[in-house]
Amino acid sequence: MERDRLYEVDALRLLAALCVVLYHYTFSGWSKNETAVVFAAESTVTRYGYLGVDLFFLISGFVVLMSAWGRTPRQFAVSRLVRLYPAYWFGIAVTSIVILTLGQGLYQVTPVQFLANLTMLQAVADIPNVDVVYWTLWSEMRFYFIILALTLVGMTKTRVLGVMWGWLALTFAVQAGLLPQAADLMVQSEFSHYFVGGMALFLLYRFGMSWQIALLVPICLGNAVYQAVRYANAVGERYHVSYSAVAVGAVVVAIFLVMTLVALRVTKPLGRPGMVTAGALTYPLYLLHASIGFVLFNLLDDYVNAYVLLAGVIVLMLAAAYGVHRVVEQPLAPRLKRWALGKQPVPA
Repeated sequence: MERDRLYEVDALRLLAALCVVLYHYTFSGWSKNETAVVFAAESTVTRYGYLGVDLFFLISGFVVLMSAWGRTPRQFAVSRLVRLYPAYWFGIAVTSIVILTLGQGLYQVTPVQFLANLTMLQAVADIPNVDVVYWTLWSEMRFYFIILALTLVGMTKTRVLGVMWGWLALTFAVQAGLLPQAADLMVQSEFSHYFVGGMALFLLYRFGMSWQIALLVPICLGNAVYQAVRYANAVGERYHVSYSAVAVGAVVVAIFLVMTLVALRVTKPLGRPGMVTAGALTYPLYLLHASIGFVLFNLLDDYVNAYVLLAGVIVLMLAAAYGVHRVVEQPLAPRLKRWALGKQPVPA
């Protein structure tokens, strides 16, 4: 299958990342006493920015299945590993250096923690992440295992739909307490509806509407709203603030609506080739912004106006993300991919 570039999805990915960045910088950072720069008024809106992660997961369900379609298991595994690890290793190294040299004891990084984080499997051993945002990568990895299994048995619409219905059934079984909590290690009932919903929307994009897709997407949306409201209550308790269930539900509905419009190709005319750069910035920005950003806030808040500092740190993080893309991802990923696929060795 020809993989058409969905430029508008690149823009959506960067939008999701910026929502998370604003959530951290203008709400969670000072709420957890990680920075002294307070944005009390702005946080009434930006406290909802964590829902950018929900958009990430819905997009992942769509684009990861899209990227796997027609590929061998080896091709898919290599494409994912090469996509994730080079920038991730660089992010861990830079974040650790900044924490150890400029962090003023705000965070800790031990040698064991550093080495475990390099695998991206630190959650299995219950070892803390070097940066708090890395938790989402373990969720993504577990989704990749499911897609990898589909490539092993052969990717067909019927098999994919069967896996999606089975995954939803297990999700509801976990939520109802019919399965042990250990089963949630792979089920991921808190976010599975986004991955399944994204997969369903890709099938809509590729094959058109069917009765199964017409059922799957609303079911996923309903569970997404239910879980998002529950999670918002937990976040509110953690930070001693209140979240509007209506607002949370509206954001989740908007996320599904936008991606449905993408699947229906309604947004296609909005896409521009320049949006590829926006998509390229997303992953390194996500990896770098949190702990490093908080360290910078703490170093500079006595000398720089809060809003100037906020804008400056965001611009700096975007510039750093662009640098990682150009200096790390662009030159290294293709070479690693060729080597892993046995096409040619990586030059010394």
